[in-house]
Amino acid sequence: MKIRIWIDADSCPVLVRDHTLKYAKNRNIPVIFVANKEIKSETGIKFEMIITGTEKDAADNYICEHAEKSDLVITRDFLFAEKLVEKEITCINDRGTKFTKDNIRELVSERDFNLSLAQMGLNNHKSSGYSQKHFKLFCNCFDKEMQELIWLYRP
Repeated sequence: MKIRIWIDADSCPVLVRDHTLKYAKNRNIPVIFVANKEIKSETGIKFEMIITGTEKDAADNYICEHAEKSDLVITRDFLFAEKLVEKEITCINDRGTKFTKDNIRELVSERDFNLSLAQMGLNNHKSSGYSQKHFKLFCNCFDKEMQELIWLYRP
């Protein structure tokens, strides 16, 4: 099986996309961006761009249908990550969290709880944005998971 990296690219930070492209180029690993609009990169490194329809979850559904066990997927979407975990596909977010069978249900429950608080107007928590700390956590997680996939799936 050949390793590929899939990026749910609509909301993926530029730092994460560029780091992933540089890592993959050095190891000859294909990278596929999937989004409902074209995503560009300033790195000059080639990648495949899949543009889906604008319907809800179109990019997620495309990745879920095409990703395999030897692949790594980067996404912020907990519900999408839950589907990937069920298919035993390695999935991480841009903040250094690996989604697993052990943590995904709790993360989805926490997301649902925060969403219900926000809908009631009780959640004043604002996102802190994407920081260098988040990026460092992502890099550490990404490098670890890629090394494991390379060890498992390279001939």
